[in-house]
Amino acid sequence: MFRHGGETRTLQHNLRIASLLSFVAGVVNVAGFLAVQRLTTNVTGHFAFFIDEVFKLNILQGLAYFLYIFFFFLGSFVSGFLVELLHKRSPNYAYIIPALIESTILLSVALFGYILMDQQPDTLAFLLLFAMGLQNSLVTKISKATVRTTHLTGLFTDLGIELSQLFFYRQEEQRIKLYSSIKLRMTIISFFFIGGVVGGIFYTTMELRVLAIAGSALLLGVTFDYLKLSLRAVKRKYSRNASHE
Repeated sequence: MFRHGGETRTLQHNLRIASLLSFVAGVVNVAGFLAVQRLTTNVTGHFAFFIDEVFKLNILQGLAYFLYIFFFFLGSFVSGFLVELLHKRSPNYAYIIPALIESTILLSVALFGYILMDQQPDTLAFLLLFAMGLQNSLVTKISKATVRTTHLTGLFTDLGIELSQLFFYRQEEQRIKLYSSIKLRMTIISFFFIGGVVGGIFYTTMELRVLAIAGSALLLGVTFDYLKLSLRAVKRKYSRNASHE
């Protein structure tokens, strides 16, 4: 799920990572908004508010919105930098490290975020936006921009276009490719919605601790991928040793 890239990546790989990461983003989206009344999975709205505050000459509030955008960008930059750096040394593990950092942030906010909720809500938003920037860059790079999981605007646009194309595309190869793309986008939307529902329901009793669900789900996904990769490495080593005997 995290280790396959380029030509070795299949629809099933994209469906798995889309399901996991869109669920995580759905939880973060709702939990972040309920906790600090900030959008914490995308920056489109923040950019509009930033421009508005600049024209009103509300410099401090404008700076806050700018920092929301910056921390999402910073997360994306760090994720891309780490993947490029680690890919040269260990391609199989390059994508796992940003995911581990993201899960660490989510679990840390789940445990200690209540300290920031009242006194430093912006810092809490910065952390979640950084984590979502990490995730968005990671899944964009690994899927070659096929999968996006932190916001739905582009997804609904693409889904609308592809559904309309069903009325015109008649060749079997075209329709198979189209159905695969629609399935992927519907999966992302569905799991983002499920994550949002889970986040909303459990926030009433768990508050920010609900992010532990998202962080744990991501950590389990990374661990499963790591163990699967390690098992394959052991099997290959055993096969080579057996062939030499």
